[in-house]
Amino acid sequence: MSQVPGRPEYTGPHPDRAGDPDGDPDRGPIDETVGEGVEADDDRDESRGFGAGLVAALKELLIVVVLAMALSFVVKTWLFQAFYIPSGSMENTLVKDDRVIVSKLTPGPFDLRRGDVVVFEDPAEPFPWLSGSMTNGTADVGGPLHDLLVFVGLLPEDAENHLIKRVIGLPGDHVVSEGGDGPITINGQPVEETYLKPGDGPSEGKAFDIVVPPDRVWVMGDHRSDSSDSRYHDAPSNDGSDGSVPMEKIVGRALFIVWPIDHVTWLGVPERTFKDVPAPSGSPSS
Repeated sequence: MSQVPGRPEYTGPHPDRAGDPDGDPDRGPIDETVGEGVEADDDRDESRGFGAGLVAALKELLIVVVLAMALSFVVKTWLFQAFYIPSGSMENTLVKDDRVIVSKLTPGPFDLRRGDVVVFEDPAEPFPWLSGSMTNGTADVGGPLHDLLVFVGLLPEDAENHLIKRVIGLPGDHVVSEGGDGPITINGQPVEETYLKPGDGPSEGKAFDIVVPPDRVWVMGDHRSDSSDSRYHDAPSNDGSDGSVPMEKIVGRALFIVWPIDHVTWLGVPERTFKDVPAPSGSPSS
């Protein structure tokens, strides 16, 4: 290309090509929106990171809840279970609405003893011990969530076909009450029941003379004047076979009160009450 005489040669960018004003023809046009695009991508990444973290946290929480419920169910089924006290038949040892922890290892690995406080299902033989709405199986409050929490053991059992009483006679024991103010005798030995509700008599006018059949126990409430127990369910036999509770119906032994806080206490066995009771006739041990 020839140069026009007297005119300096043009060295800038080609007029038909958008280029670098500094003269580099290989560099494209400057995109002024690049910074904005990077910033937008950072915002989207941050949003995705927060969402992923939230999902992970929810998954972890769900796993923890499921494991806790599974563990609670295992404990409730084979080891311990919470129950609430629906009546005053065990006053003053237990009062209405107390919550107790029951060991399912007794009877089983551990033997029942006289004086144990036990939870058992309504024997319903020859007639139900409970009647009316109390035989429906569960309370009519709470809804599905409440029932689920009870089922897995996170809430106390409120099935209304369970009772709680004290074991007075073991299999083979000869238990007698003349019905007055005199003490109950077990295998001929009078027992002083210090746990009775003040003012109550040992049998509150209900006389009986029974021998506890094999694999059964004779039970009574500590509030003798307000307890529908073995005394009142022994008809028509009146010999201990109808009023006693089959071992297979016993859920377990009540260990301690856990609620309310001011009632928390261990439910020990009054060993002094029964320490002098001899073994049943023909038995090597009590």
